[in-house]
Amino acid sequence: MGRWPTKVTIKEVGPRDGLQNEAAPVATADKIAWINLLSETGLSYIEVTSFVHPKWIPQLADAVEVATGIRRKDGVTYAALVPNEKGLERALSAGVDEVGVFMSASETHNQKNINKTIAATFPVLEEVVRAAKQERRTVRGYVSTVFGCPYEGAVAVDQVLTVADRLFAMGIDELSLGDTIGVATPKQVEDVLDEVLRRFPVERIAMHFHDTRGTALANILVSMEMGITTFDSSLGGLGGCPYAPGASGNVATDDLVYMLHGMGIDTGINAEQLTKAALFIREKIGRPLPSRYLQTISS
Repeated sequence: MGRWPTKVTIKEVGPRDGLQNEAAPVATADKIAWINLLSETGLSYIEVTSFVHPKWIPQLADAVEVATGIRRKDGVTYAALVPNEKGLERALSAGVDEVGVFMSASETHNQKNINKTIAATFPVLEEVVRAAKQERRTVRGYVSTVFGCPYEGAVAVDQVLTVADRLFAMGIDELSLGDTIGVATPKQVEDVLDEVLRRFPVERIAMHFHDTRGTALANILVSMEMGITTFDSSLGGLGGCPYAPGASGNVATDDLVYMLHGMGIDTGINAEQLTKAALFIREKIGRPLPSRYLQTISS
């Protein structure tokens, strides 16, 4: 059955996208311990933090301490988001392997999230990509609000393509398309990917789904049918965007792994170790997490 890939890469974004929306501070030592547990699961990619200014996301004010405090495991890429050159300097000093640059496909979300117009964001990111490449780092681009914006509603595919074009022209290695507020449906994913994959190679596109309306796994299935094999997820379903009202958590890594393994698709991830890491962060957050898989586990 050629519909599904034999192997999928899962990029764990919990320590950044998962924690950034948590109101109660999570101790730096707990973040480090959690990332160390994630490193033992077989994940090959962990987004550990974001080097944005602490006043914007206080939860990630300890970015340098976290990135320098973790135990690095061979074969794992430790990545972080970087908004500008100042953030890049901090990220490089903390030894980050990969740099993530981010912007939105919708003008209003970009203004709220980055405090700049889309046009004004391009030159800033261009400098970041150039400087990161000079330091021999790989660069990942994120486009938010690909399938809908909390302020503007529907987002035209042309806007997504314009932003994607510019980011690839800057020299990014991979582009992650984000359903920031979890509005996408499988048909919409198919339509958008149809356009995107005419322009860009499938192996350089990743998908980033939030599960606000319970459609994330269905959207991943359609994405796999279209040839996508890289997906972002957050353990336990933690997460959301501080500048996207109503955005709930990312698709849960543990739910995704359960589905993929049940379909005979290899992820390289050890489900037992993953559960251990999920139970750890659930205890530290101090409340049940959205993941369905976790709800079936008695700790």
